[in-house]
Amino acid sequence: MTRDPAGGGGIGHERVAAAARAWLWYPDDAVVVHRDDLVVVRWPDYFAASGPGVLRLGGDTPTPVLLDEALALARRWGAGRVTVWVTLDAPPDLEPLLAERAARLDETLDVFALDLTGPLPALDVPGDLELGWQRDPATTREVLEIGMAAFGEGSIPPEAKLAELGAEADASYRAGRGGSVLARLAGRAVAAGGLAVAEDVARLWGGGVVPAARGRGAYRGVLAERLRYAVEHGCTLALVKGRVETSGPVLRRAGFAAYGQERSYTLPVG
Repeated sequence: MTRDPAGGGGIGHERVAAAARAWLWYPDDAVVVHRDDLVVVRWPDYFAASGPGVLRLGGDTPTPVLLDEALALARRWGAGRVTVWVTLDAPPDLEPLLAERAARLDETLDVFALDLTGPLPALDVPGDLELGWQRDPATTREVLEIGMAAFGEGSIPPEAKLAELGAEADASYRAGRGGSVLARLAGRAVAAGGLAVAEDVARLWGGGVVPAARGRGAYRGVLAERLRYAVEHGCTLALVKGRVETSGPVLRRAGFAAYGQERSYTLPVG
């Protein structure tokens, strides 16, 4: 974990750190061990994840003991490796411990925040971009397909699960809890991004564009629509964890400020 010494864009570090810590997500059908000092998730098969995820690790218990506990859970589940996240509030000895155990750096995310109490950023959304929301099985399939193309992971679940996910997405959208935005160019779905409304915080996640459509404003369009919905539903802060090499530069240009980094490591179970 690293912090931005510049302090970001005027929002207090404490608020951003608290919002980031409160942001934990996993699907209802995941197998989860959730405690204050340890959160380990066994993802459903349709996620096609490389192994269980350690989403939080740190507390009064020594870090090596907690890590060993997470590995024991993964071993019990038959996994060969785990993905360990070093979050903003991770203990300082976690990253060195992972290095000692030959963990491989997998992903680096900037933790960005944007004050939503003022005017929204002008994102110059292309006029030929069509924006909509995930509301049914068909759009659910499109969101998942975009994620597979953009991030190289995931899979399409059975039709019954698509129907269930579509119904949940529609209910969430109508209730003001958020959902996933879809962007189309010439009728083809090319980008998607998720939003979860958590009291006054807009959690932006999963923003991705299929490789063939990158550089054409689709990401900006998906971002603009999510910010519009967030403000409409009472959010005063937008929080997003953006990949350093892809969405990070777009978010900075849109006015988001970085408050630190989070990194994931792949660690063999042994």
